[in-house]
Amino acid sequence: MVDGPVNIDAYSPAEIAARVEQAGVSKVHLPILQTLVLGVLAGAFIAFGAVFYTFVITDTGLGFGLTRLIGGIAFSLGLILVVVGGAELFTGNNLIVMGWADGQISFRQLLRNWFWVYVGNFIGAIAIAGLVALSGVMEAGGGSVAKTAASIAEAKIAIPSIEAFIRGVLCNVLVCLAVWLCFAAHTVSGKILAIIFPISAFVALGFEHSVANMYLLPAGYFAGATSVTLDGFIANLIPVTLGNIFGGGVLVALVYWIVYLRKPEQ
Repeated sequence: MVDGPVNIDAYSPAEIAARVEQAGVSKVHLPILQTLVLGVLAGAFIAFGAVFYTFVITDTGLGFGLTRLIGGIAFSLGLILVVVGGAELFTGNNLIVMGWADGQISFRQLLRNWFWVYVGNFIGAIAIAGLVALSGVMEAGGGSVAKTAASIAEAKIAIPSIEAFIRGVLCNVLVCLAVWLCFAAHTVSGKILAIIFPISAFVALGFEHSVANMYLLPAGYFAGATSVTLDGFIANLIPVTLGNIFGGGVLVALVYWIVYLRKPEQ
């Protein structure tokens, strides 16, 4: 029984900022093993979204725009699993910059969290890529799914570094805004709705997500993408990761800290 009326109004932006900051402070104090395991889960969850995306965009016949849109909606599964199921995602954790800017956590604690979460995300994503390759599901549709996976990876490898960086910036602005909007919601359905539009937008627009690429590039390699090499993988991941940090950590976290949490004397 509920003692009083349940508030279903969204939290205000100022309240969201405080909640995001507090969540970040809690995250940096998690033990390393817990942080790593939650990172592995998030990498696997994002990979599941990427697998779903790859299947959905294969042979749709709907044209470029609509195909990318439905693919983006499918990919939203990944962040829904992360947020609702509970996991630690590197790109979303770029919002921890708010706690650092406010003096609630040290720079060392920030980097420690990012490092272990990033490692965990990588392990989870590449493990799913290997399992998917071994499962034979890429041969669905007469091998057309494998061709899609290979073409996705080849297209990503061909992106120049500066473009990969900028796409990484734009991607994590939308990802962190999706997480930000989740902090406004009181219900699971509210969180899911908050996730779908920003995430489907970044996917449809072709922006670059470091953790998604931890799956998509190995998956493309396993599917026969000959242009995907270790050097190419690293050359893509570095600028995308740096772009993700700038987009989420500076353009979302730091900007909102200035607006809602910065003290007058700071």
